[in-house]
Amino acid sequence: MPEGKTIAKVAGYLMVTMLIARVLGYVRDMVIYSWFGQTYVTDAYNAAFSIPDFIYMLLVGGALSSALIPVLGQYLARGEEEEAWKVTSLILNWTVLFLILLIILGMVKTRVLITLLVPKLPPETIELAASLTRVMLIQTFFMALSGISLGVLNARKHFILPALGGIVYNLGIILVGVMLARQWGIMAFSVGVVVGSALNFAIQIPALARAGIRYYPILNPKHPGLKQMLILMVPVVIGLSVTQINLFVNQNLASGLPEGSISALRLAQRIMQLPVGIFGMSVAMAVFPTMTEQVARNNITEFKRLFSLGLRGVFIITIPAALGLMALREPLIVLLFQQGQFDAQDTLATAQALFYYSIGLFAYSALQLANRIFYSLRDTVTPVLVGITSITLNIALSILWIKPMGHEGLALAYSVAGIFNILLLIVIIRKRLGRIGGGVLARSFLVAVLGSLIMYLGARYGATWVGSWLVFTPKVNALIMVLTGLGLGAGIYGIIISVFRLEETELVFDIIRKRLPGLRYRV
Repeated sequence: MPEGKTIAKVAGYLMVTMLIARVLGYVRDMVIYSWFGQTYVTDAYNAAFSIPDFIYMLLVGGALSSALIPVLGQYLARGEEEEAWKVTSLILNWTVLFLILLIILGMVKTRVLITLLVPKLPPETIELAASLTRVMLIQTFFMALSGISLGVLNARKHFILPALGGIVYNLGIILVGVMLARQWGIMAFSVGVVVGSALNFAIQIPALARAGIRYYPILNPKHPGLKQMLILMVPVVIGLSVTQINLFVNQNLASGLPEGSISALRLAQRIMQLPVGIFGMSVAMAVFPTMTEQVARNNITEFKRLFSLGLRGVFIITIPAALGLMALREPLIVLLFQQGQFDAQDTLATAQALFYYSIGLFAYSALQLANRIFYSLRDTVTPVLVGITSITLNIALSILWIKPMGHEGLALAYSVAGIFNILLLIVIIRKRLGRIGGGVLARSFLVAVLGSLIMYLGARYGATWVGSWLVFTPKVNALIMVLTGLGLGAGIYGIIISVFRLEETELVFDIIRKRLPGLRYRV
């Protein structure tokens, strides 16, 4: 089967599972905001996520899985199965020891850390955030285990059970939160985070057993595989740390804005991250192991082709997703969240942030793939240096724009920095690898932008016109407006890109249809 077809098959499956996980994530947020609104309570809950999220991004979202896959892939390609498991055991053992110390330190210094992150929140809100953080820190242990197992299973091209982890994670939060919220308030959802993270790891255990995992109780710091892993991992950790520091700075700035601003920014960013997680991450995760194999075989031509095809596929689907979110932002937020304590003012604040976050959606989706290009080449330094540059720009723009634009300025700065980041990485890849089909990439991007702008007009004005005639409840009106906008937008965009007959269009259709034969998924 052609490589692009195989990637489409895998990415299609990952998109479905990630879509379900993301939908459950929004159900979780809908329950929380319905009960508590965008208030200092939810500001405290979101601030409490900062430190666990920081560790999660390092261990699960990038460093462990991104560094582990190339190292294990190298051992497996040489048939050195036992050494591959020894390296995995070494990483597991050192990670567990490191995390125990980190969790203890975090629990002792929680209030100090929260005060640094959101110093302008009321004292009682800071105290609540500190209490929630102490509970959520426990999740980092299970998330680290999930990060290791994810790297192991993806290196062996096992995708099914790892992808299901996000579904059970959100289910755990929702179920525990709903059952205990009346007695424990917002704390119930923090406990749910711990339960969900434990389930996330537990569901991967059968796949690890089928992969033939073997555990070695060793702590050999001189093992060459461990050294190679650390060489790859340390720059990624630094790069992701800089990214998180940028978010911490933005959160610090937002703590001085009106009540609920932190929650509005976080919720808008989560909505924006839906296409990033479904499309950008799915394509990147599906392509990454294959790109690593091509590098091991020194097949740079195929390596560049896969990168170009994957990037064009990301453009062709995330640019219209961004314009679609911008066009339907108000009715979409009304439909999903405006109920209970979440009122029209909360909808407006979230919609304003979502508009500016969506500008950079395509860039953050493309970064999921572009960063992995360098990881495949065992270069984790370049993404770090570029990331530091873009984060510095982000912080500078945030400080510049927060006064005239409020929380919208923080969202716009985040988007501009992401666009700068992806452009700089593409330029560097072009200089390092030679021609990567820049003309084809530019054509794909322009077609996507043109089609999306026309789609935006159709979706925006179509939904607004229909809404002017509706006399039902706000939820029903919003549902009809969203469905109308989606239908018009999808139809307009589909017609436009079909006219150009792009190669990546077929890749996207294959991913969506998931009807490609010949690939056996392994759990």
